[in-house]
Parts: sequence; C-alpha cells; structure tokens
Amino acid sequence: MLTTQLARVSRTILPILLGTAIYAFGLLYFIIPNKLMEGGVTGITILLKYAFSISPSLSTLILNIPLFLLGWKVLGSRQIVFTGIGIGSLTFFLWLFELMISKGWIVPFATEHDYILASLYAGVTLGAGLGLVFRFGGTTGGSDIIARICNRKYGWSMGQVILALDVIIIGISLLYIKKEQILYTLVAVFIASKVIDFIQEGAYSAKAFTIISDHAPEIADLITRDMDRGVTLIPAIGAYSKQAKHMAYCVVARQEIRRLTLIAKSVDPRAFIIINDVHDVHGEGFRED
Repeated sequence: MLTTQLARVSRTILPILLGTAIYAFGLLYFIIPNKLMEGGVTGITILLKYAFSISPSLSTLILNIPLFLLGWKVLGSRQIVFTGIGIGSLTFFLWLFELMISKGWIVPFATEHDYILASLYAGVTLGAGLGLVFRFGGTTGGSDIIARICNRKYGWSMGQVILALDVIIIGISLLYIKKEQILYTLVAVFIASKVIDFIQEGAYSAKAFTIISDHAPEIADLITRDMDRGVTLIPAIGAYSKQAKHMAYCVVARQEIRRLTLIAKSVDPRAFIIINDVHDVHGEGFRED
C-alpha cells in the first residue's frame, strides 16, 4: 500500500519537477539574455534582474514566500501543497542553471538580430514547462496565488486578475527595455499559451466533468471541500440495472483536470467519468461579466 502511494505521488511530482526545470531553462537561456519579458511574479523577478542585477532564483524565493504563506492561510493546505512544490523546484532550477551559466557550462542564446527566433523558442520552452506543471496539478506560485485569493475573497475572475497583473508588469517593463522587446514578448506569450493548450490535450481554458457513480454525493462533497468548486448532482436511472443514482457535473480549470479525476477515483475506482471541452464559462471562478 505504501509503495503504491509513493508511486502515485512520484508520478505527479516528477512531471512538475521536469516542467519547472524546462521553464527555468527557458527564462535563463532565451528570455533574459534577449531582454524579453514575462508576466506575473516571474515578470517582477526579471525586472529586478534588469534594473538591479538581482538573481532571479533569489527574487523568486523572496517574492513567493509571503504569497505562499498567505495562500496557505486563506486557501488551505490541500490547495497549496503542489504550489509549494512548484515554487521550491523553480527556485532550485533557476539557481542551478544560474550556476551552470556562471561556470560557462551553458552559453545562453543571445542575439542582436534574430529576436523572432529567440521569442519563438522562448514561447515553446516556457509553454512546455508550464504545460507539464499545470497538467499534473501544480503551479509556479506568484500571480496564480494572488488570483485564487482574490477569487475566494472578492469573487473576482482568476483570468481577469492574472491578465491585469500581466498588463501592469509588462507596462512597467517599458522603463527598462525597448518597445520592440515588448512586441517580441507578446509573440513568446502567444506561442507559450498555445503550447500549454497542446500539452493539456485541449484548446480551451476549462473542462466539464460528468461523473456517474453510486457514490456521486460523496465525490461531490470531496470536490467541493478540497477544490472549492461547485458541483451539481443530477438524478439518473441506470438503463440496465433500473437503479436510481446521481450524476455529478462540475466545470474546472485545465490545470485541475488530473486532481479532480484522482478525487473521483479515490472514492469510487469504478466511477464512469466523461470529460468535455468547454468553449466559454461564465460564473464564479471563471468569467463573471
């Protein structure tokens, strides 16, 4: 039993570690050498690097510690544990690649002419890293924690909060980098978003779950408690068994797909789960316009 649990945890944590390693590599190999930008708290660490030559690994750790503690208090330990793993591993890999670059073991890709190539590869690398992290239920902290807290406390859309933070940070970066670099940054961000969608096996920002199980009410309670997502129970009758049961219907963000599946299977390993793409979502936790 213990071996099975360790194997299950390792199958989740190892891809998150790989994802943060790829993401850290993209930041130090493509983004920073070419004076490009990123959004969120990562963007602040890059600004600190450009303005004051502060190590990204150090600033990432310092900026995320208070956010992590606040998230732990407001959101609870269950929602924040994989975020802690993401923050810790991102800090470590940033430090590791900084060390390798300082030793000359890695030579960053810096260009003065072909910025489109740098932005394309930056987008692919960052998107691949974040896609792995999101797919296995983790985050890299930063603006994701802020967005979750604002959603919980004030009902603000997580997507709108993250977008507002990105616009503010990229706007401030105009003080330190050229406008052309901002435009190349937008190319990298666009490519990264598409790569994230590709790795997540879907082009949409949300997924709808229909769970058919004899234990649907228990699954719904666990989803509501552990994920803070609303669940609708729909009465149903099995065509073969003629027995009354319930279907649980829930819409979640793409990075929560694996987590919800594991919750459902932990209650009922025989649960029948249908996952559908959602083209647009309006309501609490998503768009509320």
